[in-house]
Amino acid sequence: MTVTPHRGDAYSATCPCRGMLDLLADKWSALIIGALQAGPMRFGELRTRLEGISPKVLTATLRRLEDNGILTRTVYPAVPLHVEYELTELGADASVPLEALRAWVEDNLPRFPH
Repeated sequence: MTVTPHRGDAYSATCPCRGMLDLLADKWSALIIGALQAGPMRFGELRTRLEGISPKVLTATLRRLEDNGILTRTVYPAVPLHVEYELTELGADASVPLEALRAWVEDNLPRFPH
C-alpha cells in the first residue's frame, strides 16, 4: 500500500502545520538555520554569528528547533564539554526557502519604509 503524503492547510485553525510555521517564521530560528547551512557550529560560534541574540534566547530557540527535528545537538565528551548543532535533513530542506527569504529582504532593504 502506498501512503500519499498529506498536505496541510495553514489557513485552517486546526492545521498542525501552524506550529512549524510559527517556529520557522521566527527571526532567530531563520537566522540559526541559515548559519548552520555551512555546517555544524558550537554555541559560542552561533552566538558570535548571530549578533544581538542573548544566550537565553539562543538556548531556547535551539531547544525548540531540536524538539521539532530541525537540528541535532551532539555532545562530545571532552573537558570542557564540546557541543555542536547541525541541521537535520528536514532542517536543510527548510533552509532553502528561508535562504531565499533572507536574500529577498537584504536585496530589497532600500524599498522598505524606515
